Amino acid sequence: MARDARDSRGGRDRNREEGDEFIDKLVTINRVAKVVKGGRRFAFAALVVVGDQKGRVGYGAGKAREVPEAIRKATERARKTMIRVPLKEGRTLHHDAQGHFGAGKVVVRAADAGTGIIAGGPMRAVFESLGVSDVVTKSLGTRNPHNMIKATFDALSRAASPRQVAARRGKKPSELFGRRETTEGQNV
Repeated sequence: MARDARDSRGGRDRNREEGDEFIDKLVTINRVAKVVKGGRRFAFAALVVVGDQKGRVGYGAGKAREVPEAIRKATERARKTMIRVPLKEGRTLHHDAQGHFGAGKVVVRAADAGTGIIAGGPMRAVFESLGVSDVVTKSLGTRNPHNMIKATFDALSRAASPRQVAARRGKKPSELFGRRETTEGQNV
């Protein structure tokens, strides 16, 4: 095996091996036990976020009796449910957005260059996979990773670029911003 096909922990890097451009981030693994006559049977549930770091991201959950199988199932579902999010200058969102799912509420705000990703836990995985480098977020309500990710995707699905808004209104993007006319050096 080639040295560059390994990641920093010594494990195999699936992304380079398969030749695809997606990165996958494991958000959480949950172990549940079913008590049966002979003892306990364990099962695992995994939550994975997949993105191309160029504006596409998806999430998926998978359950299985083994951890690697649960992760594989979750990754497959995440790749099927990818959405495209318009990015401003390839680094942040065009505007602020709010999303909610169940008891989870999130606020996602565009940020200036150099701010970084200010987000916690599951939301950070979404923005790193998405390719956003400057964003400020706040999670309100639940701390459940599933609901936080679904609320984040609700907020991201509401995001629109000026070009999309102009097309929806039947205008040109320059008409949305209303270029100010100058008369004798004063803004009107």
